[in-house]
Amino acid sequence: MTDASAAFRLHPGDPGSPVILHVPHSSRVIPAEVRAGIVLDDRALAAELDHITDAYTERIADAAAQAARVRPWRFVNRLSRLVVDPERFPDEREEMRAVGMGAVYTRTTHREELRPPRADVQPLLDRYFHPYAEAMTAAVAERLGTVGRAVIVDVHSYPAKPLPYELHGDGPRPPICLGTDSFHTSGPLLDAARQAFADFGGTELDSPFAGTYVPLRYYGRDARVGAVMVEIRRDLYMDERGVPRAGGVDALAGALAGLVERLSPGRHTRSPRRT
Repeated sequence: MTDASAAFRLHPGDPGSPVILHVPHSSRVIPAEVRAGIVLDDRALAAELDHITDAYTERIADAAAQAARVRPWRFVNRLSRLVVDPERFPDEREEMRAVGMGAVYTRTTHREELRPPRADVQPLLDRYFHPYAEAMTAAVAERLGTVGRAVIVDVHSYPAKPLPYELHGDGPRPPICLGTDSFHTSGPLLDAARQAFADFGGTELDSPFAGTYVPLRYYGRDARVGAVMVEIRRDLYMDERGVPRAGGVDALAGALAGLVERLSPGRHTRSPRRT
């Protein structure tokens, strides 16, 4: 997979749905030409992918979309975040640059070298980051043009124990962390997320991870774009070997489908199944 257009996919939903499930960190795929620029050996790279990949979040989002009465749209990153991280700011606004994990990572989760010093990351931004951002912006623009609003539900997972790269890893690590934005996360949107995930042992706001993804064209500018991040603690649905726990994925998919229902219009005919 080398073509940037194949690096992500928009799965259509119901024409009347404003909801876009955004799944940016579920893949382990690294194109060969990108792998050549990573200094880790294969064993160390596999371990790093275990740490950094939001395993099974694409499966959770897909199952939620199938279960929802009004099917949401899904925008899925098909490449690992070790290629580019589409959710980072591409400039000095990104605080994770302090630990070598800006839009293109140069350090690992354990703050070790991932790419050589002074590696030229601009080609990765040009080939992967910017086309992804443009496509996600277009997806939001299309929902705004069609139904007058868009709601991005950012689907992530995180480990039960903090990793060295985390800048705010000393706070609570609840079963469900809800990342918010003061402009784009309304009270009703936050209430809907809390209600949807009320049965998993508790939610916290913005701990250990804060914020949520909004394309820069709309960020802080257009209140028609709502957004919330759902960070699922991984021990809810997988064991220490990375194997899914029985029923865990399905339960979380059901809760996510419930959130979609709360954000969807009252009555729409369900569209035919499309993938």
